[in-house]
Amino acid sequence: MRISAAAALVTGGASGLGAATAERLADGGALVTIVDLPGSPGADVAARVGGTFVPADVTDARQVRDAVATAAASGPLRVVVNCAGIGTPAKVLDRDGEPASIDLFERIVRVNLVGTYTVVAHAAAAMARTDPDAESGDRGVIVNTASVAAFDGQIGQPGYAASKGGVHAMTLPIARELARHAIRVATIAPGIMETPMLAGLPQAAQDSLGQQVPYPARLGRPEEYAALVMAIVENGYLNGETIRLDGAIRMAPR
Repeated sequence: MRISAAAALVTGGASGLGAATAERLADGGALVTIVDLPGSPGADVAARVGGTFVPADVTDARQVRDAVATAAASGPLRVVVNCAGIGTPAKVLDRDGEPASIDLFERIVRVNLVGTYTVVAHAAAAMARTDPDAESGDRGVIVNTASVAAFDGQIGQPGYAASKGGVHAMTLPIARELARHAIRVATIAPGIMETPMLAGLPQAAQDSLGQQVPYPARLGRPEEYAALVMAIVENGYLNGETIRLDGAIRMAPR
């Protein structure tokens, strides 16, 4: 599917995996709209890639609708990549053995799962109204971000694992539904990646995490995530699948 002069929308595009993806899509000629929270460096990234920044919260359906409309106004919306998410740790029981706050669990699920679904729904509606690509017949591709935590959730990750497991689980039914609109849907489940969250750790801690990866024994790079996004976009037979990008790691209990 050709993305040159087509519109692409990337949530969480102000940093990490999203920023790398925005740059890769722009290099391919896409007209990129970056969605991230107000106060994020989204405007700087957009300026760097020649795109547009729309400050928005993916849990707000109205803001998502407006962001999708902005992207679709720049050209036929062909690519949507959902990178927005949070990874706040939250155990079931607090230190006193009492149930921990349910509010944090709900917040994680709302951002990571409901937010992703909200973007998918509005983006799919916009894509379905476009003419198919003349060469491939595709109308568009939606790439969501899960995590290896969807399969190997660690202690302190019930909310995160549940949210990312939900992203994985909804991939196939959404792909099946949107097939009649010639829209493909796939999900990437990254392992331990060089993201702003991990960048705040001491170098020794980052090295230790990297050594847990069988091969290559290092943290994954945002550019590698972006390369997989492009591979999904370019491979017209890839649909309804979750792909682990993790160096063969299987997470330990803690």
